[in-house]
Amino acid sequence: MGAIGHGYLLLVGVEEGDTHDDAERVAAKVAAVRLFPEGERPFHLTLAQVGGSALVVSQFTLMGDVRRGNRPSWAMAAPPEVAEPLVAAVAAALGDAGIPVHTGRFGHHMDVSLVNDGPVTLVLESVLLPGGRGRGRPPGV
Repeated sequence: MGAIGHGYLLLVGVEEGDTHDDAERVAAKVAAVRLFPEGERPFHLTLAQVGGSALVVSQFTLMGDVRRGNRPSWAMAAPPEVAEPLVAAVAAALGDAGIPVHTGRFGHHMDVSLVNDGPVTLVLESVLLPGGRGRGRPPGV
């Protein structure tokens, strides 16, 4: 069972067409983003700078599309044989960046608990990060 203290809970969804480069790009952004306070600066330190950890959990339901009708479509979700190694690649890249990483179990039912200590929840999409391919859903969809 994966568990962390201070750090990030990453719900990682992989959509059809995502690549190893996408996984590395997202992990690099997660490692670099400054969300922790330092003195009067509310968003100044990275996860590594505060000695935090990451809990990486696969979450195919993030790819659910309910724009038409009321039943989600999972057509945008990558198949498990594609998604599993990419979720693992995100975890490995974070570990390579010096961040302690714990993971959930791919494809298993998991009870995930979160104590949200702060006002921030972010959505990072590889297609919207520098070097992204320019495909995917627009923000907010």
